[in-house]
Amino acid sequence: MGASTSQVSDLAENQSLQKLIGTESISENDPFWNQLISFTITSPTCSSDAKLLEEAIIPLAKTLIENNPRSGNFGALVRIFLARTKELKISTECQDQLFIWQAHNALLLVRCLLKVFIREMSEEELQLQFSYQERAPGSCEPGGEDLLKELVCNLVHLIVEVPLLDITYSILFEAVTTLLVLLSYQLFNKEVLRDGYVYKCLMSGQCLELTSRLVKTLLYNFIRQEKSPPPDTQLFQSQAEGGGILYGLASGVASGLWTVFTLGGAGSKPGLDQEQNPLPLSNQSLLLLLVLANLTDGPELPNAYRQAVTCFKNTQDTSSMPSPQPHTFQINFNSLYTALCEQQTSDQATLLLYTLLHQNQNMRTYMLSRTDMENLVIPILEILYHVEDKNSHHVYMALIILLILTEDDSFNRSVHEVVLKNITWYTERTLTEISLGSLLILVVIRTIQFNMTRTRDKYLHTNCLAALANMSAQFRCLHQYAAQRIISLFALLSKKHNKVLEQATQSLRRPVGTDDGAALPDYAQDLNVIEEVIRMMLEIINSCLSNSLHHNPNLVYALLYKRELFEQFRSHPSFQDIMQNLDTVIGFFSQRLEQAGADLSVERVQEVIKKGAVALPQDRLKKFPELKFKYVEEDQPEDFFVPYVWSLVFNSAVGLYWNPQGIELFSMDSS
Repeated sequence: MGASTSQVSDLAENQSLQKLIGTESISENDPFWNQLISFTITSPTCSSDAKLLEEAIIPLAKTLIENNPRSGNFGALVRIFLARTKELKISTECQDQLFIWQAHNALLLVRCLLKVFIREMSEEELQLQFSYQERAPGSCEPGGEDLLKELVCNLVHLIVEVPLLDITYSILFEAVTTLLVLLSYQLFNKEVLRDGYVYKCLMSGQCLELTSRLVKTLLYNFIRQEKSPPPDTQLFQSQAEGGGILYGLASGVASGLWTVFTLGGAGSKPGLDQEQNPLPLSNQSLLLLLVLANLTDGPELPNAYRQAVTCFKNTQDTSSMPSPQPHTFQINFNSLYTALCEQQTSDQATLLLYTLLHQNQNMRTYMLSRTDMENLVIPILEILYHVEDKNSHHVYMALIILLILTEDDSFNRSVHEVVLKNITWYTERTLTEISLGSLLILVVIRTIQFNMTRTRDKYLHTNCLAALANMSAQFRCLHQYAAQRIISLFALLSKKHNKVLEQATQSLRRPVGTDDGAALPDYAQDLNVIEEVIRMMLEIINSCLSNSLHHNPNLVYALLYKRELFEQFRSHPSFQDIMQNLDTVIGFFSQRLEQAGADLSVERVQEVIKKGAVALPQDRLKKFPELKFKYVEEDQPEDFFVPYVWSLVFNSAVGLYWNPQGIELFSMDSS
């Protein structure tokens, strides 16, 4: 980075900053403001830079908190920024880089101070800090204007009105970041916040009117995936080299104050953190969108931002029917779909995909109609495949996405028609050619097995099995390895069942009086859970055999090869009914293989199975209700999603650092 710690410490002695945080009121017409906001800086784009900047700002901000009731200088700084935002759009059209640059700097300074204020005071106290203004020499009193509300509205207006260009990239990024900071009171509260002043500002008046435009703009920022422009497009190299007005304004302050923070700016080499985060505006916009969409409903009005997320339509939708939903808009679904496919390595993109699939019927219908679903499904499967490296929430979201997709029969059919070549990330076995459906089955089974040996999470088991169950009636041409893994999973469950049964039996035989005070495991409960899973696996196998036996000779082969696994469950009261069909299939094909002779080759066995599959009368198999599971969000989903979203902001927001001490919403382990 472009600064050392010792240079950062020089900020405390800087005369301009000392004047800003001092007790003396500074008139808004004072040339001081022009000098103060003419520094050379780009917003920090990695947490290490942000941490250094924040540590330097904290003592200054605390002094300002003490002196601002007398000076009103914080309010003056905000008004300096607001005065410039009124002409930003015109400045952009006129390519007035100086004006945009100064507005950005003013906002960056406001945001840095606000971040400390929010940690140090309540929202009511924050409003007071905005309200103090100069009345007469030496005295400041709360003013009548609502400066905080005006700032919130101006930020929203700026984001939706100012076009995204190289010269506006930084100020748009800073506007999005400042809104995130203003909403960050949630981080310091254990309970989900259901109101608050900033919340009310966003849900009323001008902000409410701009809801659909804000959501649309944030989505397009995500879609466009614009990289941060080169530093010289923001630092006006040509003017500086010519000794123009910009250089003259900047030099007085920059040499003593802000050049230590040309983080990622001119003359500095990008560090590793910055290189890993090349899309700051896209990332920050997505985080803000998720925060807004997961705000709770108000006492009288539902969350307008969630409404906008759930009802937007495709630009190709030519329907003239007006939408009954408020805050609706149109967006290019193809572009959004492409961005979602490309960005699934991040938690936040996966959470957006989940949100759209679950809540926006228009987007869900569009995704399921795509003929290139593999572009979306494969990244989701990769998340599950690398379960060891992912946090549990990311895995849950990926799994629920699969469950939602498998609720659709056309999806379950089409995944078996897509043939994939050389899946390099699947390393257990070389897969030179496999259907998307078989790959999905392999990855879900692997996730179940991982969960059985590591996390032992019943919720994960349930959703994995539900996805397989939804697909089972449409299993087609299962890959030999996928069929083997289905039976191998059953073998693993069978072995676990026998082990728990043996442990339960031994515990019952313990002599009276040998209780050493240790609590005995609840073997009955363990046995019940395992038997539920075994029952589900038998139902999945049965569903495939009943509905598409002739399409799946490899499953029949695997079933026959391991037929002894199923014998112990034939007389078990929990499985007798479901075992009837498996017995019928095993008996029918065993008989045909005996008739075909001894010492059959693998190829000959497969030939007998294929012919037998056509010959087996369907009426010999008992009909069971179709397996269908539907994902339903639990009651009060905000208890899960609000902490999750803010943990993503905490960990992934570009250029923002929060000290873990004091974070109340989630534990650091869960973040």
